[in-house]
Amino acid sequence: MNVFGVDIGGSGIKGAPVDLERGDLAEPRHKVLTPQPATPEGVAGCVAEVVEHFGWSGPIGVTFPGVVTGSTIRTAANVDKGWIGVDAAALLGDRLGGLPVTVLNDADAAGVAEMTFGAGRGRKGTVILLTFGTGIGSAVFTDGRLVPNTELGHLELDGHEAEKRASTKVKDDKDLSWEEWAHRVKKYLDHVEMLFSPELFIVGGGVSRKAEKFLPLIKGIRAEIVPAELQNNAGIVGAAMAAVPR
Repeated sequence: MNVFGVDIGGSGIKGAPVDLERGDLAEPRHKVLTPQPATPEGVAGCVAEVVEHFGWSGPIGVTFPGVVTGSTIRTAANVDKGWIGVDAAALLGDRLGGLPVTVLNDADAAGVAEMTFGAGRGRKGTVILLTFGTGIGSAVFTDGRLVPNTELGHLELDGHEAEKRASTKVKDDKDLSWEEWAHRVKKYLDHVEMLFSPELFIVGGGVSRKAEKFLPLIKGIRAEIVPAELQNNAGIVGAAMAAVPR
């Protein structure tokens, strides 16, 4: 069964039909740049562009980079603050001609996909997926059950929000070497490990494609650390999974 998934990020919006039997994209994804400013109407237009690229008509799952309760947006760290208080499912459904839309936190979607089809499959205990990109997203699982909307990228690190110190955007903006950035990521993982004592960290986001460049540089973490197997498609897959009627 194919269902459509869309992953809204601070820099790009990407989507594709997803084969939920395989947990993989059924067609190559289509990506557009996130509008700046990333207002609700602007982003909704881009989501519609991605969906219409495939001529899709059916249920759609959409991730959002912030806290989502029900389908209402509660925080918007890396997109326009005008999102706060918006019923995202209603807004996007209207823009998509009444198609049924399900909205959830972006890292939660990626985590559910990794726990079902990827690096967390069959793992018990506490597992934490961290997505490194424009910000840092998090998904926390205990024996496979999601604790939603944890947003651990906003923990304080060195007097700043962690994502202002250790996201891949910071690496790019400050032209940090892999060694310099890995040192920051290690400090962040130390802090998260102190709080949650996970058995496993899954590192996701686009940077997971280059895991060999930085994961071997991170020493002294007790938990196992592995790259996301679905890499940067995990959010799309998890979004599609959320759109399936239960």
